Amino acid sequence: MKIAEILKKEKLSLSFEVFPPKTQTNFESVKNATQEIAKLSPLFMSVTYGAGGGTSKYTLDIAKNIKEQYGVPTLAHLTCVSSSKETVKERIEAIHNAGVTNIMALRGDIPKELEDADRSHWDYKYAIELIEDIKASGYDFCIGGACYPEIHPESANQKDDIKRLKEKVDAGCDFLTTQMFFDNNLLYSFLYKIREAGITVPVLPGIMPITNANQVARSIKLSGSFMPQRFKSLVDKFGSDPEAMKQAGIAYATDQIIDLYANGITNVHIYSMNKPDVAEKIQANLSDILGK
Repeated sequence: MKIAEILKKEKLSLSFEVFPPKTQTNFESVKNATQEIAKLSPLFMSVTYGAGGGTSKYTLDIAKNIKEQYGVPTLAHLTCVSSSKETVKERIEAIHNAGVTNIMALRGDIPKELEDADRSHWDYKYAIELIEDIKASGYDFCIGGACYPEIHPESANQKDDIKRLKEKVDAGCDFLTTQMFFDNNLLYSFLYKIREAGITVPVLPGIMPITNANQVARSIKLSGSFMPQRFKSLVDKFGSDPEAMKQAGIAYATDQIIDLYANGITNVHIYSMNKPDVAEKIQANLSDILGK
């Protein structure tokens, strides 16, 4: 089932992101974790894709299992950075053959070993080029894209960032998912600006439950997210107590989601980090709101 069609439903919902194993050794443990999350019957589940396509096979294995065993619609991530046109064509075909009808089209993070490489000869430099190739493949995919409420790290300014986002949507993006954020006001401001720019596709807010103090520095590094003082105080108070920090992080994420629902957002995407207990507790906190 296509996510763009699912999102037309007005019922409040959650979706979850999971990631595949890096090696076959821990495939079963990761598969079990994703299955536990699938049992929560989310709106859909997205499965990420390793840098340079290193986990591409596992991405499809996990996505296909979730879809076939639990009836949960799946969204397979696909990145194009440092990939050839031929490789991407093969992966698009593999996604189609697996029966997955939704692709999250991303440029992807540049692998460390290629950060200083000459990129002028690369087949792909931006996600829009991948979106164009997916559209040209002849397969009827629903295409998702990423957006940044706080500006893409490589953009000169937000106006330029939104201009590029509009080009991506016009190329065939059916919906957008935001990078993680911890201050809802940043999202509300962003939504106003992109609607003014003519971007009308659905936007799924991405929420990351920070359940471990060590996640904070990594999250800032990956997304450049602004950390409100209220959140900093939470980490200062509970960061040294793992169980207390976990509970506080879940409560903070839940509070964000409730505020989003109260302000007209219908669908929220949770970066679950393959933690079924965290996904379950957030959903339980919202049980009456979601009608589950």
